[in-house]
Amino acid sequence: MLFRHNDKYPYLLKYMNNKIFSIADARIAARRRMPRIMFDYVDGAAGSEYACVQNITRLDQLRLQPRVLVNTENRNLGKTLLDKLWHLPFGIAPMGMCDLTWPGADKCLATAAVKYNIPLALSTMASSSIEDTFQRAGSNAWFQLYVGQSEQVGFDMVDRAAKAGYDTLILTVDVPFVAPRPREQRNGFQVPFRMGPKQFFDFASHPRWSIDTLLTGIPKVANNVKEDTNTKFVRNESRGKVDWSFLQRLRERWQGKLIVKGVLSPEDAVRIRDSDVDALYVSNHGGRQLDSAPAAIQMLPLIRDAVGNNYPILFDSGVRNGEAVIKALALGADFVLIGRPLLYGLGAGGEVGLSTVIDLLINQIDATLAQLGKPDINDITQDVIVP
Repeated sequence: MLFRHNDKYPYLLKYMNNKIFSIADARIAARRRMPRIMFDYVDGAAGSEYACVQNITRLDQLRLQPRVLVNTENRNLGKTLLDKLWHLPFGIAPMGMCDLTWPGADKCLATAAVKYNIPLALSTMASSSIEDTFQRAGSNAWFQLYVGQSEQVGFDMVDRAAKAGYDTLILTVDVPFVAPRPREQRNGFQVPFRMGPKQFFDFASHPRWSIDTLLTGIPKVANNVKEDTNTKFVRNESRGKVDWSFLQRLRERWQGKLIVKGVLSPEDAVRIRDSDVDALYVSNHGGRQLDSAPAAIQMLPLIRDAVGNNYPILFDSGVRNGEAVIKALALGADFVLIGRPLLYGLGAGGEVGLSTVIDLLINQIDATLAQLGKPDINDITQDVIVP
């Protein structure tokens, strides 16, 4: 059975069970239910979107080696990362303004993090505050930090996260400047949002999303505005001041676990490891930054070789099914974070759609372990990849 619980929305659960059998199905359903401008914000990428396509294609091209006559009756999907045992080998990647996907999306993600015992990386650009999310997700919540032109605003958020109880901080370093994303530009997407005739017609054509959003409240960025000043959120502000000296200052200030996200260079990875950072995060931002960037999965084994076997590595970019999670683990990741697929689930059916996608990934990973003759997710190594 796909769902772990089915008492809250039984009719919708039955409907989703009969409609979503893959992440591609969830994407199609989300595209139908969401305004075009919001779907393209989630689904789009930089430039010609070549990097985004390559992330998916390179993972799909990897072949897995089935094995037979291995007892795989009892399978384990649990993984330990940063001194904590998680029930699954994947978690929720940091994603900004998720409530644009469906009203209350950030709350649904926090609920799912607790339900499945997986980490939730709350974005600086989230629609829910640092404090509210920790109240909902507790120690399952991590905080992801962007630093714009004001370093002080960034450190204020770091202090807020520490005070709220967060024990893990992710510094994202691959957005020195927000890259142009043509789909957003064509649709007139900008923050703060501006309504024109094109956007009005788009929203009118999706009344369910529009009405629910109006009733819930227009989503706003909740975290990177300093309340006692006139500092305002500017999405496209430069973030290029984050350098190695900033990383050193952050490491001195933050006493918890520190992860650096957006790493594609083996040389950078080694220097990050040697800067007293607890883990690094291999990602090309889902293809949303540099269209000519290599696929993240290409760089993962090179980075693993550079930093050694015992240094924790997280991975995202291009994961669209459970087999892709296995492939990333085989090529050097200790843990995988999922982004767009979860937003497709939310767009397709809110909290129920999110659970549908997570359960779908669980079932795919579980079935793949059985086919590979690997009853324990921790036994996945590069030998499951066909040369």
